[in-house]
Amino acid sequence: MPPPKRPPKLTSRRIGIHTSSAGGVENAAERAWRLGCNALQIFSSSPRQWAPYELGRSQCDEMSRLREKYDLKPLVIHTNYLVNLASVTPLFLKKSIEAFRGEVERALSLCADYLVLHPGSFRGIDREAGLVQTAAAIAACSQGLDLSKANLTILIENTAGAEFSLGASFEQVAEVLARLQGVVPVAACIDTCHTHVAGYDIVTEDGMAATLTHLDRTIGLKNVRVWHCNDAKGARGSKLDRHQHIGKGTIGLEPFRRLLNDPRLSKSAFIAETPIDEPGDDRRNVEALKKLVKKTA
Repeated sequence: MPPPKRPPKLTSRRIGIHTSSAGGVENAAERAWRLGCNALQIFSSSPRQWAPYELGRSQCDEMSRLREKYDLKPLVIHTNYLVNLASVTPLFLKKSIEAFRGEVERALSLCADYLVLHPGSFRGIDREAGLVQTAAAIAACSQGLDLSKANLTILIENTAGAEFSLGASFEQVAEVLARLQGVVPVAACIDTCHTHVAGYDIVTEDGMAATLTHLDRTIGLKNVRVWHCNDAKGARGSKLDRHQHIGKGTIGLEPFRRLLNDPRLSKSAFIAETPIDEPGDDRRNVEALKKLVKKTA
């Protein structure tokens, strides 16, 4: 059976979705292309298990071949959800460091552009100590691996603001980045749902403008390499980390239109992490984002 024709014309923005790697990570590239993406995000291993996943050389080569064939860039890898580099429990911290080291190694093998990491939970210590420990652990995990030569950048993602979580404010993300400058290539990933439920106004036009100004002053818009484009089920400031389909939640379509067409963000990638409640939801969310991009953007 011949492969389907390319979905409707791609936009001037790099738009993708977190894509299943079932059957092998290389299969995600084919799936992303069929969904109409020109960027993608994957897990390089099970997101909720400590056991490492060994990548074969042939898998990495095939992923690179398909990305070149379909012009899929960047490749973003999301770190295992279990990893908490701010943990004060020795055994858990040891497992987290080992798991994150494995994430970096697999990202390098796959020639990924970005590796996204949540900064962790500081339960048992204060927030400042948690930020310091997370930065130190990232540096330790990267020792002996030349990320710069491979063009791999670690992205610190902002969070929804749950109790003890690090990264709910742009200032906290900026602090981790500052501590790692000159040590390892780092930048930021900003999640729209997390930003909204953490209390930032991105819904109104004036609020979006003020939030982006604040983001620029703290992290720097040029340092936001990836936007996780997720609508939200929770209200602004609720700290409820529940993603919703684009335009179907408490954020709505217009804020995504503003983000996608902001010329300052033209070099960023926009990746959806929306739920799949019905077959075809992934394609519909990708298309929803693509339709918001102006032809002249």
